[in-house]
Amino acid sequence: MSNAAHVWLPGVRHTPSPNFDQRPDAHDVDLLVIHNISLPPGQFGGDAVEAFFLNRLDPSAHPYFAQIAELRVSAHLFIRRDGSVQQFVALDQRAWHAGLSNFCGRERCNDFSIGIELEGTDDTDFDDRQYQALAGLTRQIRRLYPAITRERIVGHSDIAPQRKTDPGPCFDWPRYLASL
Repeated sequence: MSNAAHVWLPGVRHTPSPNFDQRPDAHDVDLLVIHNISLPPGQFGGDAVEAFFLNRLDPSAHPYFAQIAELRVSAHLFIRRDGSVQQFVALDQRAWHAGLSNFCGRERCNDFSIGIELEGTDDTDFDDRQYQALAGLTRQIRRLYPAITRERIVGHSDIAPQRKTDPGPCFDWPRYLASL
């Protein structure tokens, strides 16, 4: 399949990451996973998240970066504090966002999920503009992948509870789900 055939959403900044591969079945997408990320931890803005997803993170720029610079990860979408959106991986391709994971007894959630990263932390309220962007993206994604029902929209902590806590207690699930 040519790159032109892949699912890139309109109206967002496209920043293709090398950290993806083909899904076992590109039509088997039925899970949406919400994450949070900030680099350095607790700091917002800048280009560190983008650099991380593009394998360009400078390990000497911050002590924390030396621990993660060699990791190869990505998400399909990233929503900044101001609500602006970047897409790093086509939706029909497998982004490397979930790691060791399990949903309803099914392992390897990257195979069948779409990952959205919110710029934030577990203990910081998310911005209204992020909720607006997330709701809009979720509606677009669900039109493309109708198997993603409300019950199949989860946090990273739901699919990797021993490893992950995001999007964290400051993420307002009732607000987000009501907006859908």
